[in-house]
Formats: sequence, C-alpha cells, structure tokens
Amino acid sequence: MTLIPDRYVVMGNPIAHSKSPHIHTLFAQQTQQIMTYEAHWVAERGLFQAIKHFQEEGGRGLNITLPFKTDAWQLAQQRSSRAENAGAVNTLWFDSQGQWVGDNTDGVGLLRDITVNYQRTLADKSLLILGAGGAVRGVLGILLAQQLGRCVIANRTVEKAQLLADLFKNYGTVEAMRYEDLTGQKFDLIINGTSASLQGELPPLPPHLFSANGWAYDMMYGALPTAFMQWALQQGAARALDGLGMLVEQAAESFYLWRGVRPQTEPVMIQLRQEMRAKITQQALELAPEFGGPVGLNPVRYGDWEKAGRCIDF
Repeated sequence: MTLIPDRYVVMGNPIAHSKSPHIHTLFAQQTQQIMTYEAHWVAERGLFQAIKHFQEEGGRGLNITLPFKTDAWQLAQQRSSRAENAGAVNTLWFDSQGQWVGDNTDGVGLLRDITVNYQRTLADKSLLILGAGGAVRGVLGILLAQQLGRCVIANRTVEKAQLLADLFKNYGTVEAMRYEDLTGQKFDLIINGTSASLQGELPPLPPHLFSANGWAYDMMYGALPTAFMQWALQQGAARALDGLGMLVEQAAESFYLWRGVRPQTEPVMIQLRQEMRAKITQQALELAPEFGGPVGLNPVRYGDWEKAGRCIDF
C-alpha cells in the first residue's frame, strides 16, 4: 500500500531563492516522515486565496516568508503568544475544525542557535540590537525572557526604536537610542537586525562597542562573512556569527509544530554551508571578471554579491 505524502509549502514573493524546501526535505529524510515540501510563488494581495486553495487541496501546513508575514498574522484565526508578540506569522497549519493557526518561530530559532548550538548564555548580559523593523520585533520578546542585564535597541530614527521599547515594556526594560548615542558604551552581544548586510553595508556605528569576550550575530547569512561580521572582528569581537543557524532552527521549530518530531539541525547546517561555499567556488570559475570582479570578503558589485550567496529567508 502506497502512502500519500502530507503536503507542506512555503509561500512568498519572490520565492525562488528559498532554501526552505531543501531544509525540510533533509529533515523529512532524517526523521523518516512521509511528506513533501515545495515553494509557491504568491501574487501581491493573493495570500488568502493561495492558502485557501492549498487547504482545500488537502495541504497540512505552510511557512510564510517575505512580504506576507504580517498578512498571515491578520489572516490567522488563532495565534500563539509568540506570533502576537512578533506581529507576524511565519508558520501556519489547520486544526481539526479547519481553522488557520499561526505561530512565529523566528525568535526561538535565533535563541536556539545562540544558546544551544553555540552554548552562549544570555542571562545578565548586555545586549545591543541594531534596527527596529519586523525582524527585530520578531525576536525581541524571547530575548527579553532570558533575564538580560540590559537591552538597547539602536536605530537611525530613535522614534521607531522607542515604539518597540514601549511595545515590550511589560517584558523588560528596553532602551531606545540613535546609533550616535552608542559612543563609549560596551555590550556583551550585538545583534544586527538590519538588512544592511544584504547590500554589503553597515549601520553607522561608533567604534569600541564590544566588551571583553563580546560576540556579534548577524541575522543575515552567506557563504562568506557579512560586512557586519567583518566589522565586528576588526573591532575585537571574540566571535562573529551569521544567521544560517537561525534559519535552520526556525525551520526545525516549524517542522516540530507540524510533525511532533524535532530534527537534528547540525548536519543540515553543515551541509548547507558546504553547498553555499561550493557554489561560490564554481561561480567564481565560470564568471568572467568583467561581470563581477574578483571574489573577496568585501563584495561591492552586483556580481560579487551574487557570488557571495547572501540572501534572507526568515
């Protein structure tokens, strides 16, 4: 008797870049789950119909990526506390009554990468978060729950940072600052929640922000160190990490919510890292210099950026 695989998808626009189908296929093989996982492109304003059609066809669950996370939050008929805090939904499934249940696994993905994969405790630590957009809101609640010693959100416009600080004031004290206000301060962990790394850029940060044994974490990821990671190491950070582990861990949390089985993430992260680096090596051999310039740690032109493999899928 042939069993019909359960169907899962990720919906977004654009979606061709998504690593989620590959990640969840590896999880399914590892845990012997009978399921499929595909990427679905969704037209602007087409999310409701896409989810409804997927449900009517017998789909079991789905991930939501940019630019539809807030739309999914509005469409979910039930939401977890994580989704409520984040103001966004990246994981959906259908309950026994057919209702759409929404959760957000970004925060727990970040936390597990830092505290489980890298064994870094956050209790009593001073934390600086760069940026005040949706990516930061999605992780702020679970970070504050770690009994931080101090939490600062820095943004170009302090008013936007203050809005987040006010929103999460019941979870802990959060200070809002402009980047220039950071001069002379020290932090045990600095998390880059801006998208600047996607353009090979940095927020306008003052020097000497890391305390002794301070760490840096970029929520973006790539086969090569991001601009933020390079800056952090130059500034004396003891360690600089990118967000590949966050990507895999948030996917593992979604997989667990759907299947009740928690996959091992380390072998998947190792495989993805190897595949990204191999792709860069191959592209560097194939691409003429006039189309992209030399491959280095500071990609500044479009061809270099593509070869560096940086992308985001949270």
